[in-house]
Amino acid sequence: MTPLLGVRGLRIGAPPGFVAVNDISFDVMPGEILAVVGESGSGKTATARAVIGLLPPGLEVMGGSMEFAGAPLGPAEMRRLRGPGIGMVFQEPMTSLNPALPIGEQMAEGLALHARLGRSEISARCHAMLRRVGIADPDACLRAFPHEFSGGMRQRIMLASVMLLRPKLLIADEPTTALDTLTQAEVLDLMVGLTREEGSAVLLITHNLGLVARYADRAVVMRRGHIVEEGPARQLLAMPRHDYTRALVDALPRRGPPAARRPPSEPLLRAEDLTVDFAGRRRLFRRERRVQAVKGVDLAVHPGESVALVGGSGSGKTTLGRAMLRLVDPSGGRIVFRGEDITRLRGAALLPFRLDCQIVFQDPYSSLDPRMRVGQIVAEPLRHVDGLTGTEHTRRVEAMLDQVGIGGLGRRYPHELSGGQRQRVAIARALVREPAFVMADEPVSALDMTIQKQILTLLRDLQRKRGFACLFISHDLAAVGEIADRVTVMKDGRIVEEGPRDAVFDAPQHPYTRALLDAAPRLEAVPA
Repeated sequence: MTPLLGVRGLRIGAPPGFVAVNDISFDVMPGEILAVVGESGSGKTATARAVIGLLPPGLEVMGGSMEFAGAPLGPAEMRRLRGPGIGMVFQEPMTSLNPALPIGEQMAEGLALHARLGRSEISARCHAMLRRVGIADPDACLRAFPHEFSGGMRQRIMLASVMLLRPKLLIADEPTTALDTLTQAEVLDLMVGLTREEGSAVLLITHNLGLVARYADRAVVMRRGHIVEEGPARQLLAMPRHDYTRALVDALPRRGPPAARRPPSEPLLRAEDLTVDFAGRRRLFRRERRVQAVKGVDLAVHPGESVALVGGSGSGKTTLGRAMLRLVDPSGGRIVFRGEDITRLRGAALLPFRLDCQIVFQDPYSSLDPRMRVGQIVAEPLRHVDGLTGTEHTRRVEAMLDQVGIGGLGRRYPHELSGGQRQRVAIARALVREPAFVMADEPVSALDMTIQKQILTLLRDLQRKRGFACLFISHDLAAVGEIADRVTVMKDGRIVEEGPRDAVFDAPQHPYTRALLDAAPRLEAVPA
């Protein structure tokens, strides 16, 4: 059978001597799902973009050849093939959807360019495709703008736009990285279902081995621009031959040992009947009704304990965590820290609490000042430590950098570090004052598997050494299983289940918890 896509000896780089992809070859057969796996910098996204002729400025194809349906694939053919021949779903739909145009205009653009259809026929096809991707009100969707939708809905719209033209090959570049477990499963099931119906092949770019095990027919593993291993997906993951593939599989989060029984103690931080409301959007003559993000929640975190807060996007978990840190003002209920009600404290009265609680944000690149060096960023919380000499100040910063594994990088700026190194800086900044409580908000969601493993191990080891309590907010149940003592599940602003990690994971009581666990891709399902 002739491959739908054939890549031979592909080299991608930038003059004079940088090589991002070096002499790789692979085939995608009609109707096949081929996964390209690797860490950031492995060259997998550059390969996918080269296929569709969308390499970023500075990179270029320096050698090799590509064929599509048996015909050479070059720049002259790209305009004709993009859309009806090859479609692409990008990692972040908000950057690939035009924020200034309504959804209807963006969906119609491809059909108007590649199909000889009237406006009514284009509109009918857009309606039908939106319904197929699970959007209940296509009319309202076509009139709306991208910012009015959640990440999962935007990814559905992007998928509908691409599949309207019935491409023979769909390239999906990390299509679910930022989505919660349930939405991730819905989007991927939808993508696979649509491509099966249309007979399309899929080139899936991902670092998530669980997704590869669940959805891919074959897999290609890339490292530093080279293909190191390829074969049937499940067989490759069950019996990896290359050391790098084995390292990727070993890096998958695994459930840690049960938490040691703790002596009874008063909670360090607790929320009692906590409610958080947000004002609705302002219209021309009125304001929409208020949105209740957190609805009468009780949550306690004890000294030295790690509590995971789990739920889908929009469940209220991040809002609850920020309210407990007084970064969002609650509308009702109480927040108690070390027995003191801090709900209404302001200014200087709140300072001791602020100094004793820290946060690690999801995206360290946006939470680290790009104008400050790493050492200055980590040192900033020490401004409030009285009686600290300059020598002690420097020694403490250097010791903290050593503890998180980035010793010697204090003179660098954030943009000079990798994603994992930046997250280590964020952790060092949060812990340098030895706080009693740390909130980690999706700290590993955007990281590769091996980096995730390093960060989770680092957090667990530092908590064991320093004894701080941790509220770990995540939609990644595998990461939660590795680090949490207790698990709390949120849905629609309310806690629907909580308990010891093993009890929640092994015998979930609420249907929503069972749905989350069922949706999580697991490598253990791969037969040996």
